[in-house]
Order: sequence, then structure tokens, then C-alpha cells
Amino acid sequence: MTNMALWDSSNDMCSMEPTGDGSPTVPEPELYRSIQAVLPRETDQLHHSDCFNKGMLRWTLHKKVQKNPANSLSLVWLLIKELEKAERWDSRKCIIPLLHTLMYAIFQTAYIPDELYKRVYDFCKRLLTFPHPYCTVGLSYTRQIKTERFIPGLMYQRMVIAEQRLKTVHYPFQERVFVLAEPEVFSESLVTAVSGDFEVSATSSGQFLNPLDHMRSVVQHSIQAALGEEQCHGPKLAQALKDMGQEIEPYFQEVLASLEQSLEEGVRGEGVLRSRLLQLYNEIVANADSAPLSGGPLCDCPLPNPEMSFHLWTADLDIWRELAKWLRSSSMSDQFSIIEEQEDPDLGESPIDMMPCDMTRFSIMSNDSGIERDLPPSIEPSQLSSLDAVSMTGPWEQSKNEQDSTKLWRRGGIKMKPNVKDSMVLIQENMEDQASLTGAGGSGGRGGRRGMTLQRRAGSSVMQNPFSKQQRQLTARIVIMGSDRVLGRLAKAYYFFRKREARRLFLTMKVDLQFYYIPVCSPSSPISPVKENHQQSKGDSCTLGSYLSNVDPWYNCNIKSLGRMIPNLAKMQQASNERQKEPFISDIISYYVRTGQQPVYFAIYFVKISFTNMTKEPVEEVFLTHLDMEFPEFRHIAASVRGDKHRKSSGELCGAMVSMNYRKVTLSGRDIDEGISVRMTGARINAIPSNEAEDLNCLTLMLNETSVKTKNNTVEPKFRTSNIKIRTLERRSFTVTLDRDDSRTYRNVQSIEVSPCVDPGYCVQKTMRSKYKLEEDKDAGLSKYMNKGLPLPINTFAGIIN
Repeated sequence: MTNMALWDSSNDMCSMEPTGDGSPTVPEPELYRSIQAVLPRETDQLHHSDCFNKGMLRWTLHKKVQKNPANSLSLVWLLIKELEKAERWDSRKCIIPLLHTLMYAIFQTAYIPDELYKRVYDFCKRLLTFPHPYCTVGLSYTRQIKTERFIPGLMYQRMVIAEQRLKTVHYPFQERVFVLAEPEVFSESLVTAVSGDFEVSATSSGQFLNPLDHMRSVVQHSIQAALGEEQCHGPKLAQALKDMGQEIEPYFQEVLASLEQSLEEGVRGEGVLRSRLLQLYNEIVANADSAPLSGGPLCDCPLPNPEMSFHLWTADLDIWRELAKWLRSSSMSDQFSIIEEQEDPDLGESPIDMMPCDMTRFSIMSNDSGIERDLPPSIEPSQLSSLDAVSMTGPWEQSKNEQDSTKLWRRGGIKMKPNVKDSMVLIQENMEDQASLTGAGGSGGRGGRRGMTLQRRAGSSVMQNPFSKQQRQLTARIVIMGSDRVLGRLAKAYYFFRKREARRLFLTMKVDLQFYYIPVCSPSSPISPVKENHQQSKGDSCTLGSYLSNVDPWYNCNIKSLGRMIPNLAKMQQASNERQKEPFISDIISYYVRTGQQPVYFAIYFVKISFTNMTKEPVEEVFLTHLDMEFPEFRHIAASVRGDKHRKSSGELCGAMVSMNYRKVTLSGRDIDEGISVRMTGARINAIPSNEAEDLNCLTLMLNETSVKTKNNTVEPKFRTSNIKIRTLERRSFTVTLDRDDSRTYRNVQSIEVSPCVDPGYCVQKTMRSKYKLEEDKDAGLSKYMNKGLPLPINTFAGIIN
């Protein structure tokens, strides 16, 4: 019954009585019932099917109202009344869902009277007195509503320009949504179904939308939002804009210039803006219709979904190369225009095309400075291969002697050195966001007081980063779909990306990265339901998604419920035997990336893996959610005695002797360094808390055994730590698996060292400082209070609701 809701929504809309322009009118009592059905209740955590229905109902509600301006305006009135009621009754659980639904409706409403704007603005301003995260969300929307009240239609205009990549000098910002799916979860039929959904999203009435269509929508919406029904006749304006064809672009640029100029002038430009838009309206309509101008009904201008690209994250896909291609195709990047002009026609490709796909290469810079005096004495310039000619930092000239094509001559140049300012960009970017995260490495010595709190940080910073405002005009919204495996790959790719950027800035200066996560599991291993005690089953392959659904109920209703439905999407389409009429997955993703602006930060952990074979070099890896270790020869024995409480622990019957040196984390902040030797069959290190009561930003080590005995006492099989080193004391090796990814399994392991991952930007800066100091380099000044860890931010709707 629930699955059919996706296909029944359009039928419900068509069954309503149409208005004069053919759009359905939804009565206010029906809108009110729909709002009440969407609101979360106390029983939602007990019945996950209710959460799934609420996500569907929220989508259906917006579909009902987006094709009629009267419906949208009625919805806005009802939502602000419900928000005020929730404030009076102190029903905070309803505030975040209602507020996001309200703002999403305001984005697309054709005209909103000033009285309603003031009412919404006053409510958002009162949220500033609420605790986190309500004050953070309220502050963001207060700023938007304040601007939208005096410059109606600005939010809609900027969204369409950025998301549809419309070229204009007045607002040179662009966005792109990259959807990365886990190939182990997405079958061929499911990929076809999702791709078909994206195609439906890019069309209107079966036709693909072009830039002229988006320009007409911006002009239509901007004029209607400023003039209203009294001074604007929507159908006449829409027909006149349609008849213009390509002549719409000058009017589009004029509308953009008027709104942006009014934004710069502030309140003083409010009357000038309406006068100018009224003049443009009269000019547009008068050229198409000689009838007297008068007010009338308004036309709907649905907000189109942003441009999305769907990718299977296979071994051949390099997401950073995709971002570089997108950045290169943008005409906003002056840097790339210079590079394209300087391309060597003999090479046939630019330095951007020569970016390495292998993420293990930390830098795109050559080790060769390109200067002849820097060559080792044993190497002559003539011995260099022609392949060195493509070095990004080595300027070369081909010899005039065409007979010897491999002989190269060097020309005068300077040796490029890492820029201290560039290395600080990565630190500056995350300085505020990391202020409340656990410090990497903690205090030295035999324990000590930790300077950082264990509380997980969530929510965007109140003070915006001026660097991102002035420089980064591109925003890449990366949506990850899959299980913990694909999140582990994201953490690894993000770490090597930061490491490469710390050596040579490339994307950081231009692109703002935003990460989103939709948990999707294969039908054979579904996501375990959220229970009353917030316990997660051991087989839950989407632990991070389960955690986010616990701390953010609106994420649970809209995103986690979508993950349960996606694996059945292909079957639903095959059963219906008809083409999907309304986009669903792309609509949910659009809603997520537009309103989910509150990140939750997850620490990335570094692990050094050493092998029993001394000739094999240690491996440096990172993980995000889990690290599993086990001794293969004890796997079956440990499983047979694990559930028997009356028998001895499997570690007493068998197991390998290992030594563990770790820093035990305490709530008081006085961490203790401890070391023990125990016999065990395996262990798991969790970076994601198993329940809300243990939501601490640290690692939890759980042994397979129910109890572990040493020579002196009994060791608890579960404890919290920030750093740990495990080494086998016998001639037995163990196996390590990271983030439950079989492709990241290491065998014949002798020892592992786990610690919070240090931001590569900080490492490079520290290395550069140490060159000018003879004594041991220690943190000085404010740097010793600054967190050096590297977190991965995942955007949600509210962050963490305590």
C-alpha cells in the first residue's frame, strides 16, 4: 500500500476540480490535514513505516501546491500558523519539519503579501532565543526572509541561476549535484530506473528545458513576486515571454541587474525596484497585446530541480577529476582560461587533463624543478626522456634539432616553493568547524587533561567565512548513496584530496564542497528499524545513516525512508508497465540539498598496518565507521561460544595473545594511557556510537569475548579510546577490514596503529615551519589550542537535536 503512493500522487492531483487556468485547487481543510499527517509524532521511532509515509506525504504535499499560486499561498499561511502554535505549546519536535516545509513553499510561491513576510520574519527571529540547533536554523532563514521581504523573488532567481548554470555577470555563482552510487548495491536495473527518474526531472511536459525556459521562469516569477495580482496579469505575461523566443535574454539580464542593484542599495531601493519591474512588465506585455493592461491571476513557476549527474563509484571513477572537468568547463575560471591559452599544441592536452586518476598520488606537482642546476651530477640533460616535457612545474623547450626528438633543453626558471598562504587555506576553511572536535593525538606523556570536548560538533558556523564569499563561486554538492562501504571510500578520497591540495591548491580555491548521504542497502540486507532504545543490530550495514536518523527525525522521515524504497524502485516500475510521470528520487534529492544545510561532523581515523612479512612496506589507510580485526583460525570457534553465557570465554579456550597500548578516554577529560596483554579471537573498533547515550566523538573498542582476564585482573570487553596500538605477540597474523569493505581487507597483519587523522594542511604547514627551526618543533601560541583533526561533514536538516 505504501509503495503505490508514489504512483497515486499524480492521480490524486488530476482528480481535483481545476481552476480557470486548468490547475487544481486544493481546499484549505485538505491542506491542513496533509500538514498534520506530515508532522512527526512520538511513535515515529517505534514504527519505521510511519516515517516512510511521512516522507511520501511531504513530497505529495509539495506536488499538490506547486502548480497553483493560490495553493502555495494558502500553504504558507497554514504553515506559519502551525509554527506559532508549536511555539506556544513548546512542541519543538515539529518546528524543524514545519520550518523547512514553509521555506520550501516560499521559494516557489508566486506572490506573498508583506504582512505574511513580516509574520514569518518575526517567528524566525524569535527562534534566535532557542537552543541549538533551532537558533542556527532560525538565523539562516531570518537572513533570507529579511532579504526576500524587500527584494521579492531574489531567492528563486539565485537558485535558478546557480543550479541551471545561467551565464550572467550579476550573479556569477554556479552549483552542481554529483550523485555517487555504490555499485555493490545498485544493480543494472536499478541504475536504469534512477537514471530514468533524473531524465523525467529534466523535462517539462515531456520536453527538455533549455536556458531560455529558465530565463522566462525567472522573469515571470520576479515580476509577479514584486507586483502581485493587482498590477500583473500572469497568463498575459507568460504568453508574451513565450512569444519572444531568444529576445528574452535582454529582459532577463535587466531583471537580474535590477534585483542585484536593489540588494546593494538596501531598503532605499525597494520602491525603485518595483517601479522598474512595473515598467518592464508594461513594455513586455504591451508589445504582445494591445488590450488595456490590468491585474489578474498569477501563473505558477515551479522551481526546476538542479542539474544532476549520476555516477557509479567504481574503481575507474575519480570524483576529483569530474570536479576538475566541471570547473574547467565553467567560463568563470580565469585561471583555466589562461591554461587553455598556454596549452602546447604538440601535447594535445592541458595540465588539467593530465591530473592523475590514482588517488595515492598526493600532488600534481613534479618532483623535478625544471632547472638545470638542480639535476643530480650523475644525470645529463640529454638523458632525460621526452615524457618529462609534460611536467606541470618544469618548463621545457624542445631542441631545434628535429632529428633527436628525445633531447631536451632547459630554459631559465625559478624553483617553485610551497606557499605558506596557500597551506593555510585548508586550515582556515575548517578552523571554526573543528573548534569543538576532539584533538588529534591529545596530550602527551602518561595521560593528562584533554583540551577538547568529546561532544560531536554539528551545525554550520554562525559567522560565514569571507574567503568562500569572495573566491569560491562554485559549489559541488556530492550526494553519496549506499552503505558504510561507500562512505569509507569517500573518507579515503577526501583525505587524499586534502593531502594533494595541501601541497598544491587546485580545487579548494574555487569549489565549495558539500557532502550529503542517503543510506541505501541491498534488499538482502535491509536497514534495521530504529528501536526505542536506539540499539542497532550487528548486521546494520548503514550505521552512519542510522545514527543520523536518530539525531535528526526529519532526516529519518525524508532520507532514510527513501533509502528503504530505492532498492524496490526497479520492481515497482516493471510491475506498473508504464513510464514514470513524476520524478521522485530527484525531487527528494533536490529538497535535501536545498534545505539540508546543517552538517554533522565525523572524525576520520588514520591506521598504520604492518605485516608479518618484514619485506612488505606498511600501509597507511583511513577509515570512517569500522575497523574489524580477527584471527582466521579462531573464527568458527569464537562464533560457537559467543552466545553461550555458561561456558568460558572463547579467549580463555583459544585465541592469540596480543598487546594493546591505548589512551583510555574519560568524560572528565583526564585521559589515561594504559597497556595490557590479553588473549582474544578478534575485535571491532567503532567510530559511530551504538546508541544516543554513548554519542561521543571517540573510538569504541569491543572484543569478541564477553570477558577478558589478564594476570592481575579482568578487563572489560568494551572501552573508549582515542589512540590504540594492537600487536600480536605470537607467530599468528590477523586480518583487518576497513568500513566493512571486502576490497579493503588486509591479511597477514602483525600490528595496527589507530589515531585521529591529522589535517594534511596542518602537517604541511608544520613541516614548512620546522625548516627554519633547529630545535624540536612544538605547537606555539594559539596553534596548541587548535584542533588538527580532519572531520568529514555530512549535511542534515537540523544537525543534532538533543
